[in-house]
Amino acid sequence: MEFEKPIVELEAEINRLRNSSSHRNFDLTSEIKKLEYKLEKAKKDIYSSLTPWQKVQVARHPQRPYTLDYIRLIATDFVELHGDRLFADDLALIGGFATIQDKKVMVMGHQKGRDTKENVLRNFGCAHPEGYRKALRLMKLAQKFQIPVVVFIDTPGAYPGVGAEERGQAQAIAYNLREMTRIAVPIVATVIGEGGSGGALGVGIADRVCVFQNAYYSVISPEGCASILWRSSLKSPEAAEALKLTADDLLKFGIIDDIVPEPLGGAHRDPEIVAGNLKKIILKHLKSLSSLSKDELLEARYEKFRKMGQFSEG
Repeated sequence: MEFEKPIVELEAEINRLRNSSSHRNFDLTSEIKKLEYKLEKAKKDIYSSLTPWQKVQVARHPQRPYTLDYIRLIATDFVELHGDRLFADDLALIGGFATIQDKKVMVMGHQKGRDTKENVLRNFGCAHPEGYRKALRLMKLAQKFQIPVVVFIDTPGAYPGVGAEERGQAQAIAYNLREMTRIAVPIVATVIGEGGSGGALGVGIADRVCVFQNAYYSVISPEGCASILWRSSLKSPEAAEALKLTADDLLKFGIIDDIVPEPLGGAHRDPEIVAGNLKKIILKHLKSLSSLSKDELLEARYEKFRKMGQFSEG
């Protein structure tokens, strides 16, 4: 990314000096240490003051961990379940039974691909109607067995193609919004990367909503907003600023409940560290929700979303 160029240049210089030191028997330890100090300072300076648009870019980093990565890192005994029992199995939204620590859960989330072939298979993490219907089927299965639901959100939005619209994309998302308010087990959702529009909200009606430090959660992407308001994608940085889509802004406005810390540079710099942070936060919220009765849980979830968007007239 453009703002990471000073970091990349310093890392390249450090590697060059290390190679020279090992191949030519030069002692360059002091020079390397100086550059390492400069590198750490540059990282802190850059990543502690990222703009909303830069955080959007970090959220989209191709090496960022995805849903299956976090399932592998924080859960055991994952058994993937397939199909919506109506049309097909949507590989852009996966889910199944798993165990986090000693807690049995139904885990699900959007899944992107690592290369072109897998991205086509996963539809770039943009779910079809059958994906949202599968997610709801799994949530109702979790309710049947009285186990909590853990959701990982990472999508630029629901797929807007003709086929998806013909099969009822809007209806599938709207139905999920209503039915998720009635699922009588704890639901903890976390935005691990992109949280775009109804594509994110279609599995996002949860008792606790968390967002990664460098993720975003928004009614529309910055590019979409810029194209509507300014008719130019060049205004995306201004749109990102205006949308208040960062974790800090969302927490301040009461849209989310927690922020998952990331290491300097983003989650892709140390997936195991950030997975540990995610696991602790999920278990913390599941523990706090376990003390609520069914009626208390549903009432609190309903009130949580009803109170959003309050305003006063001057």
